[in-house]
Amino acid sequence: MNLTLVDAFSRFGAKPNSRLGSLSGIAADGAMVLNCLPAHFGHPAPGVLRYETKLSAAQATAKVVTALSQDLTRAHDDGLPVRMIVTIQERAKAGNMIRSYHVRPDLIGKVVEFDGDRFVVDFTRPQPPRPAVTAARHK
Repeated sequence: MNLTLVDAFSRFGAKPNSRLGSLSGIAADGAMVLNCLPAHFGHPAPGVLRYETKLSAAQATAKVVTALSQDLTRAHDDGLPVRMIVTIQERAKAGNMIRSYHVRPDLIGKVVEFDGDRFVVDFTRPQPPRPAVTAARHK
C-alpha cells in the first residue's frame, strides 16, 4: 500500500517535521523514525540491512537537515531504536516523479556511527522471545 509521508510517520506514532520532505522524527515511544532512500542500503553481514549516507548529501532544506542531525545525535547518544520509512520515487506516465512511502515495522535499527555528517544505521529483525524453560518435575 502506498502511503503519504504523514501516514508513514504516523504508523510509528511520529509526526514529520515537514509535510513535504522530512527525513526524521521522534515517535511517541521515543524511537527515532528515519526516512530512507533505497540507494543508500547495503548488506554488510547476514541479517543486517545497513543504511549509510551523509547529511551533506541530503537534498532537503536546512531546517530538515538540522532536525535530522539533532535526531541522529539523540538516537546515537541515548541508544534509541530507529524505525524505517523507505521513500520510493517512480516516474509517472506523464513523466513527472511520484513519491510513495513504505514502512518496515519488521526491522529495528541502531545508529552505529555518526560523526556529524556521515551516519550509519544497522537494521535487524528483532529476535522472537524465547519460550520459558520449565524445570522437569520428577515424581
